[in-house]
Amino acid sequence: MAEKIKLLMTQDTAENITETQNALSKYDMICSFCSKDGEELISRIMSDMPDVVMMDLFMTRIDSIGVMRSIKRNKPLKMPLFVVYSTFDSPVLQREVMASGATYFVLKPYNIDDLAENILRFLKRNKLKVKGGIHSSGMENYNLELKVTEILHQIGVPAHIKGYHYLRDSIMMCVEKPDIINAVTKKLYPSVAKKYETTSSRVERAIRHAIEVAWDRGDVEVLNSYFGYTIQGSRGKPTNSEFIAMISDKLRLQIKNAS
Repeated sequence: MAEKIKLLMTQDTAENITETQNALSKYDMICSFCSKDGEELISRIMSDMPDVVMMDLFMTRIDSIGVMRSIKRNKPLKMPLFVVYSTFDSPVLQREVMASGATYFVLKPYNIDDLAENILRFLKRNKLKVKGGIHSSGMENYNLELKVTEILHQIGVPAHIKGYHYLRDSIMMCVEKPDIINAVTKKLYPSVAKKYETTSSRVERAIRHAIEVAWDRGDVEVLNSYFGYTIQGSRGKPTNSEFIAMISDKLRLQIKNAS
């Protein structure tokens, strides 16, 4: 029998704890709760050693960013996967939260089933990485996923939309297999769709939406640094293929220079 996933969540006693526990138990998750107090949460993480920590962005005494930084300094025997949730959307805070170690930023209210399924995918991906599954030769010491995440946050792609995750995986695939960019509709979209159990057309639409959001809310200087020729004059925003190709090309150069 597979070992159950230990999940530690910040939640007020007034909230419906039983409903949350029942919903997550369907995904083999054992959920325990902690008050919205950063210092107490740090103590619980170090003692309970959960697989996943779901916490509010803002808590008393120490916020979520402070919690993640403290846990990194304390170096627990098992580093949990961090999920941070908030009732409001702030691109600046999202970037800081993700850069501090969160795997997922979620806006409240959220669908508990969607959230649980995403957590399972993240945990599965982390296991593959531990086994050496996703990085090809020459990339062992280069944290590709972290670098792609940082770039998407700099550009202004919000972490809570589906296109963000599809973009991140697409860029990583193109870094590792450059030729796949020449077969976006035949290979790239289907590969991402299979992973997320959706369709290629939905992947394409979600990525296009993510790029549109970035162009509406992103930092012009950052966009210029990556897509200078596309945002000047009448060209407008890049296509999905241009966006993925330009980011993956820059990352391959950085990996080459770092090796």
